[in-house]
Amino acid sequence: MTDTATRSATPSEPFLEELDRWLNSEWDPDLTVAEWWEKLGTEGWAAPAWPTGNFGRGLSPADAGRVARAIAEFGALGAPGGLGLLLAGPTIVTHGNDEQKRTWLRDIVTGQKGWCQLFSEPGAGSDLAGLNSRAVQDGDEWIVNGQKVWTSAGHVADMGMLIARTDPDAPKHSGITYFGIDMHQPGIEVRPLKEMTGRALFNEVFLTDARVANDSIIGERGQGWTVANTTLAFERAGLGAGSGHAAASAATPGTVAGDLDRRAGDFVGGRRRSGGGPAGLAGAYGLILDAARKSGQVDDPIVRQGLMRLHSLNEIARVGGLRLKAEKAAGRDLPGFGNMAKLSMSEILRLSRDLSLQVLGAAGTIHSYDGEGREALANADLPPTLPFVTEMALFAQGPPIYGGTDQIQRNIIGERVLGLPKEPGPAKDTPYSELPKNG
Repeated sequence: MTDTATRSATPSEPFLEELDRWLNSEWDPDLTVAEWWEKLGTEGWAAPAWPTGNFGRGLSPADAGRVARAIAEFGALGAPGGLGLLLAGPTIVTHGNDEQKRTWLRDIVTGQKGWCQLFSEPGAGSDLAGLNSRAVQDGDEWIVNGQKVWTSAGHVADMGMLIARTDPDAPKHSGITYFGIDMHQPGIEVRPLKEMTGRALFNEVFLTDARVANDSIIGERGQGWTVANTTLAFERAGLGAGSGHAAASAATPGTVAGDLDRRAGDFVGGRRRSGGGPAGLAGAYGLILDAARKSGQVDDPIVRQGLMRLHSLNEIARVGGLRLKAEKAAGRDLPGFGNMAKLSMSEILRLSRDLSLQVLGAAGTIHSYDGEGREALANADLPPTLPFVTEMALFAQGPPIYGGTDQIQRNIIGERVLGLPKEPGPAKDTPYSELPKNG
């Protein structure tokens, strides 16, 4: 116990009261990140929405968000972020076998392993099921060859969620298998893709005779499309507006970044590292409003209209999340909610971009693309929010594309929720090997 014992996470429900007592007893800023995440993860506070037998506490997603906020308000280091907690873990909970749950889930909630998503390919475009990466069985292993692109956090990942074609003679959606693959092997090369922000959050990944064990298949052989859709559903729900969940954390999980051996307290109180999603942009409205007040533009009718629209969109997203929680509690669902939430997030980011640059004026054209430039801007007589705003503005083009484009979300809502006819194309039972290829 430390001198933080009298602090409170402002509990209002039994699980928050329990969390508050536990934090007062266990949080110690002098622990290493690995030591603290071991405590947090094994007690079920890193992934409280997961089942109780799978390192969780069986809470609703909304209540899991309250747990994360309570940990932050207490002043402790939060759960390991990244795609392990956001995507891989929930997918393994849904489709993994008992051994995968015991080993992989523990490594995720304790931050021992970082994950990336090996889905998109250069030739497949938005047609994810059109992937060309091949996995050929060789005894108890599979040999994988292919190329993936737009791989978030691939440069700091220990494991990858890989979908590859294992039966080219089966129909397009039936010949795909989902693997958990070790990223630390000679057959995998990761190349960063530099964005116009100056950073490199995405990567392209080349797989050349990479190997993955047969017991690393998640779900069943040939059922990878079903498993991948589970991952995509968690991705859209997690990235959508009002989700309260994102792939960001103060410290980076896994063995590559080197944060596990650092002091946990050193990651508390600073700005969270953004994975490029809405996590790093969640406070945009408050920053824009503050900048408008300081510049006197808050009385401009066009700026005020934009601020009101942005506030309304955020409130609609928040209330939508509450509605989903109520529907889940009643044993019902909101079909297409994840897709609509992601569309909403895209619109919020676009409006935040346009409005913030309008408020900043000419200063919004100044951006730092490297460490030296960021230091120079910090010492210049410019608005302190400038680096955040310009990075948000440049990055705002990405979220409407990754996680499934806005057009894909609208197609899903139209076809799967509203029952509209699908676009004409080859019959579903056409073997993949006979289909025309994109590239």
